[in-house]
Amino acid sequence: MSHASPAPDRGIDRVLDRTVVLGYSRLGYAVRRRRWSAGDPRPGALEGRTALVTGGGSGLGEATVLGLARLGARVHVLVRSPERAAHAVARIEQQLRDEGRVAELRVERCDVSDPEAIDAFADGFCAREDGRAELDVLVHNAGVMPPDRTESVDGHELSVATHVLGPIRLTERLLPALRRSERGARVVFVASGGMYTQPLPVGDPEFEHGTYRGAVAYARSKRMQVELAPVLDRRWSPERISTSVMHPGWADTPGLARSLPAFRASTRLLLRTPEAGADTAVWLAATDPVPPSGAFWHDRRMRPTSYRAATHPDPGETEELWRWAAAAAGLDRP
Repeated sequence: MSHASPAPDRGIDRVLDRTVVLGYSRLGYAVRRRRWSAGDPRPGALEGRTALVTGGGSGLGEATVLGLARLGARVHVLVRSPERAAHAVARIEQQLRDEGRVAELRVERCDVSDPEAIDAFADGFCAREDGRAELDVLVHNAGVMPPDRTESVDGHELSVATHVLGPIRLTERLLPALRRSERGARVVFVASGGMYTQPLPVGDPEFEHGTYRGAVAYARSKRMQVELAPVLDRRWSPERISTSVMHPGWADTPGLARSLPAFRASTRLLLRTPEAGADTAVWLAATDPVPPSGAFWHDRRMRPTSYRAATHPDPGETEELWRWAAAAAGLDRP
């Protein structure tokens, strides 16, 4: 099965992508979706498999949980507040019942910006089933966009702690379970098209200098996710783990309404549904054969990581950032 659209569609797809407004909107999704039917994951593609979605209590995370569960996965919904996630879980269970399916969902508590919470959760998860717990899909979706510079419990800028350091540490601590995946595990990072506006902040990864803006900090941390994907692929591929990064386009989520109300108001008619935004994350987790690892995806196609020379890392910058991230995430070795 091919992982790209047929050749005649490439020109249309390229135009949609470069215009941004068309490609990231519901229009871009609708145009591309008409050409995907043959490439959808088969029904039941994740039967008997276990998935974990961080930030699965609303928006894109909720839509990702729904998509994975629809394909038969047992899904662990990792959230800071299980109480706040209860309504989302109930909605998912009801929707699947209406479709004649049974959801296997388990809500878990963990703040992915907190190393101690990560370690406690991961150690407990890996110890389940007499130490034989398996994890087949890990989707790093949890996101924050504080308006003012905020630090995590161990002193890192909150966006980078939540989007970069926490996911790296969580994946590393879950390696025993990921290794047990019979068909090879898949790790998916949910990034943002906003990362195209920012270079890799090698000299200031914690946003300690200049005027702090939440949207810029968010985009910078997403740039880090994208540029580190090949590094993480090299690190985890010997464990039979595929690593992908995707961006959802412009989706109408509670997080967008809360963090960027003016943007949402001006683009509301163009915004995708959360389910459309989550489509590529679900596809990366379930399609067969496994998509190329270490790549950046949007609407089921690999995308360039930069369109301007000013945002393309210089030689050695990605490795320099990786050494910082590995140390900040508390890895034993970079």
